[in-house]
Parts: sequence; structure tokens; C-alpha cells
Amino acid sequence: MRKILFYSFLVFSMAFCISSSAAGNPGPEKTVLFMWWNVENLFDPANNPATDDDDFTPEGSMNWTEKKLLLKQMRIRHTLSAIKAHPDYRKYPDIVAFAEVENERVFKGALEPISGIRYKSIYYESSDPRGIDVALAYNPQTLRPIASKAYTVPMDGKPTRKIIVAGFSASGHPFHVILNHWPSRSFDTEWTERKRISAATVTRHILDSLRVKNPSSDIIVMGDFNDEPENRSLKEVLGSTDDAAKVKANGREFLYNCWSGYEGIGSFSFHNKWQHIDQILLSSGMLDNKGLYARKSAFHCFSFSKMLDESGKRPYATYEKRKYTGGYSDHLPLLLNADIAQ
Repeated sequence: MRKILFYSFLVFSMAFCISSSAAGNPGPEKTVLFMWWNVENLFDPANNPATDDDDFTPEGSMNWTEKKLLLKQMRIRHTLSAIKAHPDYRKYPDIVAFAEVENERVFKGALEPISGIRYKSIYYESSDPRGIDVALAYNPQTLRPIASKAYTVPMDGKPTRKIIVAGFSASGHPFHVILNHWPSRSFDTEWTERKRISAATVTRHILDSLRVKNPSSDIIVMGDFNDEPENRSLKEVLGSTDDAAKVKANGREFLYNCWSGYEGIGSFSFHNKWQHIDQILLSSGMLDNKGLYARKSAFHCFSFSKMLDESGKRPYATYEKRKYTGGYSDHLPLLLNADIAQ
């Protein structure tokens, strides 16, 4: 199985290298703004007989309707507009990656009405029992797509979301994003840990493949990992560390975790305690001030007052204990504003 995965990843890497040499430059840019967000149950109200989505229908336990979907999509656009209006960014994200999206229709429905930008989507259906996927969109005015692929995580029992890898070029500089939504901690953290380690192993194979020819490749790993940075799946399997010097010294083994030294709130709250299960991790190439690179201040967990509940200790969720509240999401988005070497 390991050899099959390796050669599959190697073919993808070769395709990327061949394509990127002829990619060209879609337009002069100084930064690439990445966004990761678990948007919490962005479901289509229609019943899909192939998936377990009965709860999220008008007749289901969540009483999910087209009107509620439209409000949720409006809140997503409101968040994107707030990012564009923020003085640190002044632009929409160039890369938009969401977790918990049921299909491409609801994903595009959230993005297409935005004025001034026409995102293009890269979408793979997963075999998740609930039908939720990881969705990716990019701004074709600033990025040129090169190649993409979805990888299945070997799993006993119920399948989980696919891991998405996509290559792009920004102002002639190639980079990759790897998108993850790992199995949840439902019922028992230790009992489900092996599932997240299985997902981490696939992600690690992708990383090793991409770094075969160029250990300094620019790679951004984003996701809802359902584990904290110090857990085995992140620390031991992926090589997540808060030590930038260690990443620079041994780029084949380690990834820099952007939560390192961050003083703001986390992206998810459990028992009114902020957690860091959503993460952005960077390869050594993202720390070398060449091609695409991230300054120390590049990472931010983004929010504004209306994205938090009245206590300010939790995100303003769409559902609270299965009761509809109409909020944004039970997670907050992560942003990475990477510079492009001129």
C-alpha cells in the first residue's frame, strides 16, 4: 500500500513540475491570502438518498430549509467581505478552503454572488457517510492552477473525507496546498486516535512525495485535524513543531505550526476553552524568504464581534446543541497572508 501511494504521489509531482514550467504569470501580486474554515454543515436541503443527510432536510430533525441555507451562505459572504475590508488584507482570499460542504452547488452558491471576484472551484466528492466534503476555490486573476488530486484515507469501518492536494503558481512561483478534515473525536479521543493517525500517514506520504525532488518546496498544509498541535498525529506523524529553526534545519522531517507564539483566541471552543484543532502548517520552503514565504505575522485566526456568541468565549454557531441559532459557524476561519518574493 505504501509503494502504491508513493508512486501515485510521484506521478502527481511530476505532472506539477512539467506544468508549472509553462504556467506563466496571471498578474503581478505581492501576497497570496489563504483561508481555511470549517463552515459547519453547509448542507443542501434536498435529500440525497446516497448519503446520510436526512437530518438536514426540511422534514429532518434539524429542519434545514432553503431559507436557512441562504442565510448561511450570506454569512459566509459577509465574512469574506469583512476580510476584504480589513486593513491588514484589503482583498478577498486568493485560496478559499472549506470543510463540511455537502456538494459543489451549495459551495458555489456561497461564493458566486460576491461582487468583484469570480472564484473557480476544485471539488471532489468524498465517501463520507454524511456526504460532507472539503471544498477548494481560487481566484483565477491571481493564481494559475497546475494540478490537483484527491486521496482516500484507508479506514476500517465508516470512510472519512478525502485529502486534497492542489498545485498553483503565483507570479511564476509554484506552491502546493494540502487540505484535510480528519476523523472526529466522537465518543472517545483515544479510541478514535488511530483514525487520525491513518489520515496523518497519508498526508505525510504526500509531503514526502512533493519534497523528493525539492526539499524546499513551498507547501501549505491546512485543515480541521480534530487533534491539537501536540497530539501524536500532528507532532509525531506530520512532524508539526513550534520551532522554526528546527524546520529550517531539517525541512524533510518537520513542518512549522502557525499557532506557535500566537496570542489570540483559538478557532474552536470546547467547554468554553479555546482549542486549536484547525491548523495551518508550513514547509521549510515557506520560511526561506524565497518564492512564496510567510512572515512571523502572516497567520491570524480571524473574527469580528458578530462571529462570537454573547459570552465572547465561543463562535456564534449555526446550531447549538442541535438547536438552530442561525450563526456563522462553530469554528472560526484561519488566514495566512503569504508574501511573494519579487
